[in-house]
Amino acid sequence: MSEPRELRFVHLGFGEDAVEYQEAWQEQRRVHAARFADEIPDTCLLLEHPPVYTAGRRTQDSERPLDGTPVVDVDRGGKITWHGPGQLVGYPILKLPRPVDVVAHVRRLEEALIRTCAEFGLESTRIEGRSGVWILGDPVEQRTALGGLSLDFDPRSAEGSSGEDGEFDPRLSGPEYAPSNAGQRREDRKLAAIGIRVAKGVTMHGFALNCDPDNTWFDRIVPCGIRDAGVTSLSNELGRRISIAEVLPVAEKHLRAVLEAAEPLPRAV
Repeated sequence: MSEPRELRFVHLGFGEDAVEYQEAWQEQRRVHAARFADEIPDTCLLLEHPPVYTAGRRTQDSERPLDGTPVVDVDRGGKITWHGPGQLVGYPILKLPRPVDVVAHVRRLEEALIRTCAEFGLESTRIEGRSGVWILGDPVEQRTALGGLSLDFDPRSAEGSSGEDGEFDPRLSGPEYAPSNAGQRREDRKLAAIGIRVAKGVTMHGFALNCDPDNTWFDRIVPCGIRDAGVTSLSNELGRRISIAEVLPVAEKHLRAVLEAAEPLPRAV
């Protein structure tokens, strides 16, 4: 029987004390080095960021803001996303057996967030091939077009809304087809994004759970590079304001339950 894991939480700053992305990234690196050296236990940094776009290693130019808004390029997996007010960000910095089973780590984070949402009465899920926590939309044949538009005029099949590669581009298609309106369109929508990095057997980066952000920030990018789904928040789905302060203790409880109880195994090679 292995030793029980200990997970400590550090609140870096919320609201008026929201932490600039670069400052939090620097703190992650400091904590990562201390965890690698066994100077501290597993640690989860919890915080809120001022508005910022961050791009993982696989982000393409066609997914960035059209207006040239600055984007911070980072060393995590995944693509471009937005962080900002109303979004609970967590950076679990954990030492795991090497070679690290990255997929298993992502699944544990998803599980903790799915349990968090369930405690608020919201059923969320995973989607195969797409990390994060999702709200499922209606089957395509049951969706109604917004504003009575016929699907014959759906901009996703119109030349004017396609990027250079001919793919549907939500940045060019108006508010009806913006990622933030996916709930009205009854499409799949992402409630929490996950993007991580593992260095020297210690995890970095983590998750962003949308509590009550202004999701129109996502409309200027192709969130996570996904063109056929959108974004949502606990507040959108539940029809009342769900603040970070309300979510924080619930998320901590489930992160602790899932991550401390886990007995991670090395990835099979």
